[in-house]
Amino acid sequence: MKRTLNIDDKLLKDAKAACGAKTTTDTVKIGLETLVRHAANLRLAAMMGSEPGARDVPRRRETPARKRRAA
Repeated sequence: MKRTLNIDDKLLKDAKAACGAKTTTDTVKIGLETLVRHAANLRLAAMMGSEPGARDVPRRRETPARKRRAA
């Protein structure tokens, strides 16, 4: 989908260099994906400790194998 955007040239140049993108489209796409991922991380961090009655999840641990005696 085509859009017309007004983006500062220096900011676009710096963003392109920072993410290693070759085109303006790739730069904007990477920037938007990063923004969405960052917002999701902030929402997840905000939920930390939001369920005080939760119990710790038991983890399965394998018992270490016994060492064999040399015959």
